[in-house]
Amino acid sequence: MLETKQFTAVVDGKTITIETGKLAGQAGGAVTIRQGDTVLLVTATMDRTPREGISFFPLRVDYEERLYAGGRIPGSFFRREGRPSETAILIARLVDRPLRPLFPKDMYNDVQVILYALSSDGKTPIDVLGILGASTALMISDVPFDGPVGAIRVSQQNGKFIFNPTYSETDASDLNLRVAATREAILMVECNANQVDEQTMVAAIEAGHRAMQPFIDLQDEMQAVLGKPKREYPSFILPEEVKGAVQSWIGEKLKDLAAQVYSKAELDQALNELRAETVAALAGEGGFDEGLVGDAFGEIHKLEVRSRILEHGVRPDGRSTSDIRQIDAEVDLSPRAHGSGLFTRGETQVLTLATLGTPRERQELDGLSPVGEKRYMHHYNFPPFSVGETRFLRGASRRDIGHGALAERALMPVLPTLDEFPYTMRLVSEVLSSNGSTSMASVCGSTLALLDTGVPIRKSVGGIAMGLIMEGDRYAILTDIMGIEDHLGDMDFKVAGTRDGITALQMDIKMKGITPAIMSQALSQAHDARMHILDKIQDCIPEPRSELKPHAPRMTVLKIDPEKIGAVIGPGGKIIRQIQEETGVTIDIEDDGRVYIAAVDGPSAEKAQEMIERLTEEAVIGRIYTGKAVRITDFGAFVEILPKTDGLVHISQLNTEHVERVDDIVKVGDEITVMVTNIDHEGKIRLSRRAVLEGWTPEEALEHDRKPSRRSGGRSRGRRTSDPRNRRS
Repeated sequence: MLETKQFTAVVDGKTITIETGKLAGQAGGAVTIRQGDTVLLVTATMDRTPREGISFFPLRVDYEERLYAGGRIPGSFFRREGRPSETAILIARLVDRPLRPLFPKDMYNDVQVILYALSSDGKTPIDVLGILGASTALMISDVPFDGPVGAIRVSQQNGKFIFNPTYSETDASDLNLRVAATREAILMVECNANQVDEQTMVAAIEAGHRAMQPFIDLQDEMQAVLGKPKREYPSFILPEEVKGAVQSWIGEKLKDLAAQVYSKAELDQALNELRAETVAALAGEGGFDEGLVGDAFGEIHKLEVRSRILEHGVRPDGRSTSDIRQIDAEVDLSPRAHGSGLFTRGETQVLTLATLGTPRERQELDGLSPVGEKRYMHHYNFPPFSVGETRFLRGASRRDIGHGALAERALMPVLPTLDEFPYTMRLVSEVLSSNGSTSMASVCGSTLALLDTGVPIRKSVGGIAMGLIMEGDRYAILTDIMGIEDHLGDMDFKVAGTRDGITALQMDIKMKGITPAIMSQALSQAHDARMHILDKIQDCIPEPRSELKPHAPRMTVLKIDPEKIGAVIGPGGKIIRQIQEETGVTIDIEDDGRVYIAAVDGPSAEKAQEMIERLTEEAVIGRIYTGKAVRITDFGAFVEILPKTDGLVHISQLNTEHVERVDDIVKVGDEITVMVTNIDHEGKIRLSRRAVLEGWTPEEALEHDRKPSRRSGGRSRGRRTSDPRNRRS
């Protein structure tokens, strides 16, 4: 029998249990991690040999979401999981980010971390468990890894932080923070919040760091008890003689180049030309490996850029550490889109276009999260021309999905509710030019597009990306980083929010953690930058347009009795199709009886509304209707006054004079005008034609109807106890 080792840690009353030894014995390291009834299997494995032809560490993290974990069969045609969902990709990215900085930079062996959900209770979020499971699997494996990594979720209720909250606890909070860290320093932050101030955010991060320490202790204990020896690997460190030769050959050329202010394209060209000259000189006559010379050139250029920033406070484009590039904002670029916004910051440019749809156009989600649908979607596209390149277009990448989700979270807190604005909203951010922080530019462009559309957002949202250059105890925090600063720097820290607080936060680093003090300073600089950006947005369009664009659908919302839904839809959808064809509108009906009518003009919506109200109208005592006789009896006529709703006109109420035979006055198919005089507790309707002719009130009509008429021979008053036609529909 396989021997299973089990370890536990308790934080905020919630127990996390990690087991190993039973499953996936041939993986480099494998664990199951459990909180409540949510269980993940996490494996970590490294290839025996380095990957050839690369100059970076190849890490791959995959989360495979299996719906059996929630006791469900996939809804696809094949009834099996296909490509990863957006949720699965976002979880994989979240797990990847804190692990990556802790692998040896000189190791080129492929490392793969795979996560499976074996069980999901619908209450416990999976992402933080995935980080803890991945770090533990790596710690006990033979993969070189400088962990452990702790991870935790933080929410806040009534001023108190809650750790590893359930989905429902998170929904009730203004804060949904995920933090990953080593014992000493923060590695990764991911957050969506409802306008939380910077001080609260820092306090939450610090509290989370303290609270996760038992998870770090657990991993250290597991490694000490059963960890495998770490495997040796071929080291790909640049030889000092190559670096020295490149440095000597370049001399002051790179320093002079770094001192110039170039556009992105000009800088790329200048660097490529100098690199080519260096490679030609040293890889040819010098006899050094061409790849090593190129790598050494890149390393020396990186050191030069970082040195200028740290020692002189001068960035590659001549800005100081806190300067923001030129910002331009514009709206109403597309004549047919329902809204559009163009945001340009330096050489970064994003165009966001908005589309409004009906509620049925919301996205249905088929995953383990309790969220089953989205009425707001934000998609992000990064075409190759935005960086002056060419490549195949193969759909959204993991990066595209991650950036779109970040912008989506940033805007969620300011969106109107369904009752306030009964539309499905889709925003698409097209990156037209990229030189740093297109994700935050897409937040700004999307705010412009929403305002241009006329969506009544509560406040405008702006976003900014911060960077970090750090050597030892010296560091510089950079506002509005460019691509080169992102590439050569140590941090990409994205902050989005309103004037009142943060709505989204994401931090990635390339070093082994930063302190809360550095994060606090970065948030302070980001706040100042955000205020500047929001001023620019306000100058362009200060508030949502009061009217939707001409091509945007106008939405009319009705509330009908849910039992009447069938009357509107009709057999096989016949009636609702007929209404849509006649009026040109689109109609959605919810199970609770809400009816959404989307039309591009008022008269079409009004006509559709009248048709639906006619189909669902309730009979009202005292109201006069013109209906059609549908059945004749010896004691009266049954008249359909509304669709599938009829009532009895007793023979005594057919005329002002005595009536011998009902068909003397009315025959099947005839239209007559009648008054509703009574509706009993069973819904049976009493009608009177005589009341209309005499001009009686409903009370007078009912009083006359109750008196047996000698002229009618005291015939039956027509209680219909078995005829199903006399029911309210």
